Amino acid sequence: MKRLLAVIVLSACAPLAGAADAYPSRPIRFIVPFPPGGGTDALARILGPRLTEHLGQPIIIDNRGGAQGSIGTALAAKAAPDGHTLLFAHQGALVVNPHMYRETGYDTLRDFAPVSRGTEMPFILVAHPAVAAKSMQELAALAKRSPGKVTFASTSAVPQLVGELFKLTTGTDMLHVPYKGAGPAVIDLLAGHVNVMFANPTSTVPHVKAGRLRALGVTGSKRNEALPDVPTAVEAGYPDLGNVIEWYGVSVPAGTAPALIAKLNSAIVRALAAPEVASGIRNLGQTPAPSTPDEFARQIRDEYARWGKVVKASGAKVD
Repeated sequence: MKRLLAVIVLSACAPLAGAADAYPSRPIRFIVPFPPGGGTDALARILGPRLTEHLGQPIIIDNRGGAQGSIGTALAAKAAPDGHTLLFAHQGALVVNPHMYRETGYDTLRDFAPVSRGTEMPFILVAHPAVAAKSMQELAALAKRSPGKVTFASTSAVPQLVGELFKLTTGTDMLHVPYKGAGPAVIDLLAGHVNVMFANPTSTVPHVKAGRLRALGVTGSKRNEALPDVPTAVEAGYPDLGNVIEWYGVSVPAGTAPALIAKLNSAIVRALAAPEVASGIRNLGQTPAPSTPDEFARQIRDEYARWGKVVKASGAKVD
């Protein structure tokens, strides 16, 4: 009887092992739910060549921006669960948008299988050089002198909420200007069409270093390695803004075989460990932070609940 059970178990596992061995059998579509030019796009293009090397098939970046990441994320939710469509798992799209939009086109906790976290990073508060503020405190003072006149850009739901938290924390009123992605937002910020922006470091650190933008603060408990002279929100006297971290990762449609998820996880972890990849990521202000699928799933569930409470408390709405 034991021998028969062993044969049955081995027979059941054989197709799964065979599928993993044969995977991938064609190019892999990597959906990035934002336009080219931002932090999500930059990270995807850094990872792409390494994943191609480890998986043996081309990684095709497919930028699908709109609705603060919801359009591309919904597209990935409807893809076949065969491992040939990856989603650039964006924090805002997964754990904030469902609380701010009436309909996103997906259920974060039901429609996706997390593969691995990719990076973590604090937000950088940046301003156009013409703005009369060189610190978070000075920006707060400026906004108090001119209620509703200081404009802040957002590229997705989380940066919008960070701006709302800044307003609540400092007792100020600033005008929110939403954008479809970091690329268009940074272009307008550089041109002075919008005053400030809570941005991920990837899209703004190069401009700060070149003097085209001014960094006012970091929404973390530690200074950013790429901008060591920029004080944290905690140092500025705003502890409530001292632990606001953005993360990116990779998910696949729900129903994808565990063996394929394990193979993808291994490829992502190996890619992030490559010295040139890690160095490139850190130069952009991000920190490599790979995880197991279970760890990433737990983080998504926890933050889904956390940001749902923040949305309710702030009263933030999609404009």
